Amino acid sequence: MSAIRNFIKNAIIGGVVVILPIMILALLFRWLFSVISELISPITLVLLENFDLPPLVGDILALSLILALCFLLGTLVATSIGAWAHERFDRYASRLAPGYNLIKEIVGQFFGDKSNSPFAKGEVAVVQLFGVNCPTKVTALVTSRHSNGDFTVFVPTGPNPTSGLMYHLPPEAVTLYPDIGVEDMMRTIIACGAGTGALLSRHEGVAQIKTDS
Repeated sequence: MSAIRNFIKNAIIGGVVVILPIMILALLFRWLFSVISELISPITLVLLENFDLPPLVGDILALSLILALCFLLGTLVATSIGAWAHERFDRYASRLAPGYNLIKEIVGQFFGDKSNSPFAKGEVAVVQLFGVNCPTKVTALVTSRHSNGDFTVFVPTGPNPTSGLMYHLPPEAVTLYPDIGVEDMMRTIIACGAGTGALLSRHEGVAQIKTDS
């Protein structure tokens, strides 16, 4: 009887593990679609009133028009004239809205030029926040190197890797893992540390030793 109960319980748990992520993903897409629909509702209403379209078709068409506009603007700013106009627009927008530059930089880190984004080109490291004599270590992402050899690192919080704290550390407190990709490191953060041991054991860390010039 106990074996039957365990079998039923394990089967139900296994089904939940399969179905729950799908349901959560479906709810996420539903929420995202509702947010987008609300944002593009002025354009959708114009299309519905003038072309007598179903609401879903109107939303899809409005979104397609926005994507086409983004494509045209992206193509335009890639030209010298477009870049000049974009620079002047940014200059005026930053004067009128002080938070414009901050929002632009945040968006650029995720969707813009990836060459300077630490989330795309950062260096994975294990750092000793409280000094080399303290055994406590944390997973971090190097975001800047200083002229004196120090590092600025971003320590993400799990399970949300986009939030965290920044620290400025001496090189002897930083061990780089150049063979570990940022995406692999972020997976361990999302999993609240699960898999970190296996990931680090597959790669050899490179300790940073400060040398006086």
